[in-house]
Amino acid sequence: MLSKKTKYAINALVYIAKNKNEQPISVSRISEDQHIPLKFLESILTELKNSRILNSTKGKYGGYSLNGTPESIDMAKVMRLFDGAIALLPCVSENFYLRCEECFDEETCGIRQIAMEIRNETVKRLKAATLTDIIKREEKLKK
Repeated sequence: MLSKKTKYAINALVYIAKNKNEQPISVSRISEDQHIPLKFLESILTELKNSRILNSTKGKYGGYSLNGTPESIDMAKVMRLFDGAIALLPCVSENFYLRCEECFDEETCGIRQIAMEIRNETVKRLKAATLTDIIKREEKLKK
């Protein structure tokens, strides 16, 4: 399940992508237009900046802009940043691997094999889902 923080991050990124001609976009504007608590949003945007998904500009007309194109920002990267592992089990995680304490043999564990298949398909779909895809789906649904 996506955390509220991840959902807010995706909403903020989509908003910034939709308003690419008006960048940088202030934190207060994103907060107000997306109904995200300001302090929470500031923390989220800082994490996105530190992970190089966003750029920030300081000053009176400062704010945030995408560090790349909307096509280059995928949901797997954003989810991992805020929610950690995508895998159902720690032993199948690509970035957060931990051996399961109760496992006798990872190579012959049927549960692990199923979890790995689910992880692989989920990661594949999340990597294919970009900000552009979200925007296009929203536009299609509004018609």
